[in-house]
Amino acid sequence: MLSELALPVRLSTPAGEVTLRSVTDDDLDALVALLSDDPVSAARGDVAAPEDRPRYAAALRAVADDPANGLLVAEDESGALVGTFQLTRIPGMARRGATRLLVEAVRVRSTQRSGGIGTALMRWVTDEAAPALGASVVQLTSDAARTDAHRFYERLGFVGSHVGFKYSR
Repeated sequence: MLSELALPVRLSTPAGEVTLRSVTDDDLDALVALLSDDPVSAARGDVAAPEDRPRYAAALRAVADDPANGLLVAEDESGALVGTFQLTRIPGMARRGATRLLVEAVRVRSTQRSGGIGTALMRWVTDEAAPALGASVVQLTSDAARTDAHRFYERLGFVGSHVGFKYSR
């Protein structure tokens, strides 16, 4: 499962190296700050409110304890979190039994965007993580309002091939 990934790993970016590693409980506050450092996420309620901390802590633990999931963080040379994403390995029947690697909650600190961190993270996912996990498809969803993100993913070779639907309660 995701524990098979060779982590931590150093990734080179134009701005310097970052270390990609699995999340720890000590990363919680910085991770929530990354999630809330985004207008789309903030509009959905990710505003780093202190009363939400227990829910985030429980979610972090649930993801970290699930062997099909990985919550990863990238830290710069000073140890500050500058990026994050979640991976989920999904075995399937379609596409002749293809395994998919789902990438969710991709975030780079707003002051670090357009510096190559996101590219380094996503290249690691497609070039290293997916083959190591036997995934022939890497997929993600992106909010329709994230037009800059759409251009970013397309530049990396992702194709907007499907229409997504959600049902929320």
